[in-house]
Amino acid sequence: MSSWGTSSSCFSQETKSLSSPPSVEGSALEPTEEDMNAAEEKSKDIVKFTTEKLSVEDASRLVTSPCCGAVSLFVGTTRNNFEGKRVVSLEYEAYIPMAENEVRRLCRDLRQRWPLRHVAVLHRLGLVPVSEVSVVIAVSSAHRAASLEALSYAINSLKARVPIWKKEIYEESSSSWKRNKECFWATSE
Repeated sequence: MSSWGTSSSCFSQETKSLSSPPSVEGSALEPTEEDMNAAEEKSKDIVKFTTEKLSVEDASRLVTSPCCGAVSLFVGTTRNNFEGKRVVSLEYEAYIPMAENEVRRLCRDLRQRWPLRHVAVLHRLGLVPVSEVSVVIAVSSAHRAASLEALSYAINSLKARVPIWKKEIYEESSSSWKRNKECFWATSE
């Protein structure tokens, strides 16, 4: 595991070989003014807990950057079944101050492990019907490997560390708060 930190520039210095053709102003090989402005773009972490519907497109837009060749998304939705029972919706609750702090800590962890530009973690609270989005995690980076690895780590860490509780509501008018077996404070039986 390496420590990448955060870089304020999108471009690395390139060394041209002697056989390289001379640079021509305005050529496709030179960064444009827009690209140079993007180099000054600050990395951002977006953390949001809401009762409103989540938009995958909005999450993608939040992390898109001209510096990045990869935007990766995890989209968690409510499925219609669990252990043979028909699920009609999920209900999420969170202790918001603690949840936001944990997600910000998670963002810092991601940045220490991978060279990411932007990170967005959006989680729905309240009732989430079948097929609607419960959580979106979006990350951007220069290359896909970092983006995909960070995304997998992010969703697994979110489930293990962030105080979010999920209640499954079943078709037969019953419900069940689900124990998060991945959460670090859960005791093993």
